Amino acid sequence: MSGSEKYVVGVDYGTLSGRALLVRVSDGAEIATAVYEYPHAVIEDVLPQSTIKLPPDWALQSPTDYLGVLKSAVPAVLRSSGVDPQDVIGIATDFTACTVLPVTRAGKPLCEISGFENRPHAWPKLWKHHSAQPHADRINELAQARGESWIKRYGGKISSEWEFAKALQLFEEDPEIYALMDHWIEAADWIIWQLSGVYKKNICTAGYKAIYQDGSYPSVDYLAALNPGFANFVSEKVEHEIADLGAAAGYLTEEAAQWTGLPVGIVVAVGNVDAHVTAAAAQATHSGQMVAIMGTSTCHVMVSDNFSEVPGMCGAVLGGIVPEKWGYEAGQSGVGDIFAWFVNNFVDADYHSAAKTAGVDMHTYLSNLAERRATGSHGLVALDWQGGNRSTLVDHQLSGVIVGLTLATKPEEVYQAIVESTAFGARKIVDTFESNGVPVVDFIAAGGLIKNRFVMQIYADILNRPIHVIGSEQGPALGSAIHAAVAAGAYPDIQSASDAMGSLTRDAFMPNQDSVKVYERLYKHYQSLYEAFGKGEMMHDLRAIRDGRATY
Repeated sequence: MSGSEKYVVGVDYGTLSGRALLVRVSDGAEIATAVYEYPHAVIEDVLPQSTIKLPPDWALQSPTDYLGVLKSAVPAVLRSSGVDPQDVIGIATDFTACTVLPVTRAGKPLCEISGFENRPHAWPKLWKHHSAQPHADRINELAQARGESWIKRYGGKISSEWEFAKALQLFEEDPEIYALMDHWIEAADWIIWQLSGVYKKNICTAGYKAIYQDGSYPSVDYLAALNPGFANFVSEKVEHEIADLGAAAGYLTEEAAQWTGLPVGIVVAVGNVDAHVTAAAAQATHSGQMVAIMGTSTCHVMVSDNFSEVPGMCGAVLGGIVPEKWGYEAGQSGVGDIFAWFVNNFVDADYHSAAKTAGVDMHTYLSNLAERRATGSHGLVALDWQGGNRSTLVDHQLSGVIVGLTLATKPEEVYQAIVESTAFGARKIVDTFESNGVPVVDFIAAGGLIKNRFVMQIYADILNRPIHVIGSEQGPALGSAIHAAVAAGAYPDIQSASDAMGSLTRDAFMPNQDSVKVYERLYKHYQSLYEAFGKGEMMHDLRAIRDGRATY
């Protein structure tokens, strides 16, 4: 029997899995959750059921995994919750971005068409597909040379992770696939199309990832100057209706209702990005509240009443987080990925045995060892660029550095140094915003890394400010659910829904002033390395030698 309480479903599409969350509309209570691990995970070596090997810096995914979330995780939360599906009034999703794929006019991914499954460019390109860096470089150089006004909205550089760089790579490396695709579409919009039967672009991905500013994309003249055959990319492959966040894209189709177990005709909200939608879950929809979504990478998003040009940011988009306000984005390409890289490759068997004996994972074991040491006693400073630099240099050809290694350096010391390097990277972002007229009033942490007390205390000490922590472990999914509630008419706007359904623990981590003094000194060394390696040619040349592109 249907009850008086109403519910919404938020679906969060991450890098390795998708999560569904059932949420009560009245207060944001999280009723049930379920996870679906992508069978194909990240395709980085060879294409599925193929011997086609991928070049370096490729990262693809399978669209069947995305549908698997709807067919598995959503029915699972309904079963486990005991909630009558008739009491669910809406569904919304978020996605990693820029995750983008070529599809037909009907929305069919080209990799699912017979004869194209062995063509790498027919598959969805995950956000961390970085092999389009040379194309991004050309986009940036031409924009600067022509004085394109939009380049300033992105801190002076477009990322290789975004739509235009990946599309230019597709056009030049596989023109047949490019010609066959009717839409170059964000996965965030594609999944909404599958749910509602309606293709609507969301302003978040359009603004941050597809250079949509002031009602238009880059001009035909500009695109023709990049490559004459690329001139009509926008009009032929990208341009489409754009909807505001929190709006209804359409209504659940009969087919999608069969997949999910939800009622036909409930509201489907427009798509969104995992980081940006988390702001609603963290009650961070007001000016000056920065949310750092800390996981494999970190995305920093913030709402502001005013616009300012901030060098090296990922974008400033009007309505990009909440309607009628400026939304800023910056980020770090690698954070948790860097910690995992070290643990998986450079910790010896004795440490693994000791961690097993202690009954903890290796991250916890190294954290426990490191936090017993005095701040700075490792004698190290590092750059957090193993996955490139997203902000403020916007260069994915950069790589990591650790300075100060000796024969006495221990694994826990290196681990601490790389954790510190990511906190220094976050501070560089905060400092850059503040020095360019965008004050950061609150720093709010979300994502999986907030569970590590050692990591979070280092961030508080290096930032020298309180760290507030989101109250939910499912930030993106809860944020999506909040957007679904707005689209369904349960709240008049995102801010009021966020205040009612989101949650936040203020002052969860406070800076230790003894550590702050040491980190101020180490930060100066980080900044020196940042300038020396970030603006020099050494790392680019090393990458060229590695990839066989160097000339002698």
